[in-house]
Amino acid sequence: MPPAYDLVIRNGKIVTAADTFDADVCVRDGRVVALEGHAGPGAREIDATGRLVMPGGIDSHCHIEQMSSAGVVCADDFYSGTVSAAFGGTTTVIPFAAQHRGQSLRQVVRDYHAAAEPKAVVDYAFHLIISDPTEQVLGQELPALIGDGYTSFKIYMTYERLRIADGPLLDILALARRTGALVMVHAENHDMIQWMTERLLEQGLVRPLFHAVSHPRLAESEATNRAISLAELVDVPVLLVHVSAPEAARVIREAQTRGLRIYAETCPQYVMLGADDLDKSGMDGAMFCCSPPPRDAAGQAAIWQGLVNGTFQVFSSDHAPYRFDRTGKLPRGDNTTFKEIANGLPGLETRLPILFSEGVWRGRITVNQFVALGATNHARLYGLYPRKGTIAVGSDADMAIWDPDRRVKLTASLLHDQVGYTPYEGVELTGWPVTVISRGRIVVDQGKLHATRGSGQFLKCAQAEAAKPLGRVVPELATVRRFSDRPLF
Repeated sequence: MPPAYDLVIRNGKIVTAADTFDADVCVRDGRVVALEGHAGPGAREIDATGRLVMPGGIDSHCHIEQMSSAGVVCADDFYSGTVSAAFGGTTTVIPFAAQHRGQSLRQVVRDYHAAAEPKAVVDYAFHLIISDPTEQVLGQELPALIGDGYTSFKIYMTYERLRIADGPLLDILALARRTGALVMVHAENHDMIQWMTERLLEQGLVRPLFHAVSHPRLAESEATNRAISLAELVDVPVLLVHVSAPEAARVIREAQTRGLRIYAETCPQYVMLGADDLDKSGMDGAMFCCSPPPRDAAGQAAIWQGLVNGTFQVFSSDHAPYRFDRTGKLPRGDNTTFKEIANGLPGLETRLPILFSEGVWRGRITVNQFVALGATNHARLYGLYPRKGTIAVGSDADMAIWDPDRRVKLTASLLHDQVGYTPYEGVELTGWPVTVISRGRIVVDQGKLHATRGSGQFLKCAQAEAAKPLGRVVPELATVRRFSDRPLF
């Protein structure tokens, strides 16, 4: 008699965002088909005694095989990036199909599919990056792509070649309201940063340390408040990405308390690193340059508080892998000024181990919060739940089996990206994913890769409940309703 299941994971403790319980996980045709106390035989079986069986992680903010607005190309392609993700317990990535000015958004998406399809080893979806909101893009390309399953996109309030002014940003928010898309916002005040940068350079203050000085916390909190105000006017949810500053977190929390549908994300660098890390000898501080920059110990504490109290719904890597050489971080070698350093840090593989060790093992968050922050909330926000982000009958069999007691010292040589360094060199963590499963396939087991290039699948994202307007109308618009049956947007 043939085995009842393709795969059975026995004797583990299953952890979801809502529950922790003992059961065997039964998989057939890539999906979970049963959660039983004593399951029948499987063609393959894994004994997870003493281990935690959790949903595979979802990293919904990562840059893979992408060229920056400054023309610097990521070190990771879709093979090395997704291999690195898998070794870190992540089974779904959502990188960006990034439009640069003058490009057709539809062609950008085609190009990213051509890059990902033959290489990815885990499943993937795409966000869009909108930098050129032309009439063609907003009138035709973007609405069509949203309908095709690209239901989230990112806009920038800074970076000269990417930033969107408030007027066009309102047009984009209004389009998102009509189409049910979720807008992600990089919120920093461009003029504040530019003004600070010019004065620092005039005084010869060019070391990596001054990158953090040029991106003051007020620049982040002001832009965060402005983004929330614009979203409130149009009555559309937004998600503030890579929040680093306590002041910005406070603005977000206040908006949430007022009942606005405002979501927020933070990243490992904002709980593990500080501005003093940029003050290394020579150019070593460039390894820690990202935007927004790491803050200080008080900032780290505030971000942890936001993870605990629900200000932040997702914990992403913002993996932006640039090599520490002239092709990446240091285009002018030792003469590179802080303004010229490629912004971004690697972190796909270390995201979940850091959150587990520093969050769960140190008692800051529960293991269920870990699952929510690392997987479930990503799936809910971006229209992938319940196919992804949970362990339930009918869901994809995406799981990571964790040894909660395994101790690992992070080194660049341990990791699988193509960056060549890690900002967490020498950090000791407790808890590590030892077996990673994607749609019932063993992708990683005991330090070895078992997946082939191109075995990951593209995921269309549904329009998520999180992106729906609340129906709140500011007083001025209520007045308009008295005189017109047509909406303003």
